[in-house]
Amino acid sequence: MLDGAHLVGFVATSDLDVAESFYGGVLGLRRVTSTPLANVYDVSGAQLCVVRADHVEPSGQTVFAWAVADLGRTVAMLREAGVELISYPGLDQDEASAWTSPSGARVAWFRDPEGHILSVMQMPS
Repeated sequence: MLDGAHLVGFVATSDLDVAESFYGGVLGLRRVTSTPLANVYDVSGAQLCVVRADHVEPSGQTVFAWAVADLGRTVAMLREAGVELISYPGLDQDEASAWTSPSGARVAWFRDPEGHILSVMQMPS
């Protein structure tokens, strides 16, 4: 039914300029559209719509993740840009703040300026 469709993700922000500084500046996503209601970013052919909202309430769960080739390098770049990684009590996280899942995937979490939880993950080779 959805064969051939591509994913479009949505996340809310109370300030599109702050969102652009983070998603465009810190994360390096290419903004393809900007309106008074949303910034749209290209994410390797998919789209991320950062939509302006009067009230933003983060869910407390990961809203989306990026699969990366080198998690350690990506985490180092995030830290250099001032992004704080999340440490979860009870999870055995390594020096890159990454947890290794039972499947072998390594995952590290961080927040956007609104408090939405995002993650980067490296799949096992």
